[in-house]
Amino acid sequence: MATDEVILLDFWPSPFGMRLRIGLAEKGVKYEYKEEDLRNKSPLLLQMNPVHKKIPVLIHNAKPVCESLVALQYIDEVWNNKSPLLPSDPYRRARARFWADFVDKKIYDIGRKTWATKGDEQEAAKKEFIECLKLLEKELGDEPYFRGDKFGYVDVVLIPFYVETSSVSEAHSMGKRCLQMESVSKSLPDGEKVYDFILQLKNRLGI
Repeated sequence: MATDEVILLDFWPSPFGMRLRIGLAEKGVKYEYKEEDLRNKSPLLLQMNPVHKKIPVLIHNAKPVCESLVALQYIDEVWNNKSPLLPSDPYRRARARFWADFVDKKIYDIGRKTWATKGDEQEAAKKEFIECLKLLEKELGDEPYFRGDKFGYVDVVLIPFYVETSSVSEAHSMGKRCLQMESVSKSLPDGEKVYDFILQLKNRLGI
């Protein structure tokens, strides 16, 4: 697919955009990166994602693919000759999708509350976040990655949140292992830069 035109509309601290950067890196896909100003969204973003008007958007030969989980699966299916992210077994694929959905519905929302709230609400969020990590630890078990000995879909979905929130746990160890991979380390922004961005965001929100 040497003639493919691939564009990624993204915002550098977005964990959802990081997923696609990692996925594209794993597949060895060359693409044009376009940084978006979310307070002044580009006409291209509004054209390519008129429903949600959000990043990331993967544009493949002028056709947009929106929502990070959908786009990540698209990347895996289109560039299927290298580094498969989802397992071939239907049950294991379904299970991977389940845990990816869990990360989106639990880890992201609760993780955000651990820094975007105060007082009792923040403490409750921290406790719930730890319980979610324990569930992930149980699923991970003694394996290096969620797909066993191979880096895969759930790892790509989860690892961007490691930049924002980390825990002394098996999930933490998994994060360190993933960061040793070139596709991950070169796709994620510096943790201190993300932390500074979060501090600025908290100040802007008066938290």
